[in-house]
Amino acid sequence: MKIHILCSRKLRKSMYCIKKIISAVSAFPFVKPALAVFVSLCLLLVLAPYILSRLAPSDEPEKELIPQASFELVKTPSTIDIFRTEKNKTETLGFEDYIKGVVSCEMPSSFHEEALKAQAVAARTYAVSRVCRAYESGNPDSHPQAPLCDSTHCQVYRSESENRTLKGDSWMKDSWKKICAAVDDTEGQLLYYNGELVTQALFHSSSGGKTENCEDVFAAAVPYLVSVDSPYEDEATHQNETTSFSINEFVDKIKSEYPDIEFGEINASGIKILSRSSGGRVEKIQIGNGVISGRNVREALSLPSANFEIDVSDDSITFTSNGSGHGVGMSQYGADGMAKKGYNYREILSHYYSGTQVY
Repeated sequence: MKIHILCSRKLRKSMYCIKKIISAVSAFPFVKPALAVFVSLCLLLVLAPYILSRLAPSDEPEKELIPQASFELVKTPSTIDIFRTEKNKTETLGFEDYIKGVVSCEMPSSFHEEALKAQAVAARTYAVSRVCRAYESGNPDSHPQAPLCDSTHCQVYRSESENRTLKGDSWMKDSWKKICAAVDDTEGQLLYYNGELVTQALFHSSSGGKTENCEDVFAAAVPYLVSVDSPYEDEATHQNETTSFSINEFVDKIKSEYPDIEFGEINASGIKILSRSSGGRVEKIQIGNGVISGRNVREALSLPSANFEIDVSDDSITFTSNGSGHGVGMSQYGADGMAKKGYNYREILSHYYSGTQVY
């Protein structure tokens, strides 16, 4: 129906143009009506290819125009070296093939196509920034053979054949195809901030409703990694999760993880949250005579998030947490929620990486 309406509108517009041509030619006093029609037909023969091309609906989807940058863009490499942790060796991969393998591991394939595109751009930007850093200061100490590894230390990666073995032919037919389309549709696109390549395209599973300022979680502030609302996380898996420990078990885990801190005797009355970050996560928590960060507690107890409440009794402590991950940068469930609300991948990325553009 939409195509028919479109063609009808184009046809009416073309007929209107034909009438205008005849009227314009007839306006000259020395031109007879028959001659006007003849001249008009001649003009139409010249214009016919253009008119027909405008009338015919295209089977090809319209490609989104990429904005022109006023600065020099970074070119993505054709190949990339990846350290395979389980194999304990370095492999050279096609760069865009590597991004497909990362997206297949880092984001559920059931997510909306626009969320997958956002993930592809974030993963590509992260990878290119690590390659650029390797050129300047060398590869990381943990894998000196390559700028990136295939684990959570960098970005999780599996090859096409590994995905087929793990997930089966049915998943490859539908989900892998969907992931490849998202990567292909954004091929070569990267995130930039003030004319410079983004170097910290961080992401996490879900924020619990609000992301974090980078400096509240990691060492330094990053201008595009600031706390923003993430309102569309209704389908996130990590909501109001409870994890309980006996007081003794809690004390043992904390003291084992941080042996240099003088906690003294720890009892129920000596455990309390002191402050929270702008993103709502626990900033400081008192444990006996010691004070540590909510991030430290999360890591020591393997909690999904530092966005937690505590309920302490004489013999137990219960953590109720929301969100999963460090909370900095793009919330993946938030990106999926935004996509389902009609936002495209560029809008998703500019929301979670404030002030950035995709080129």
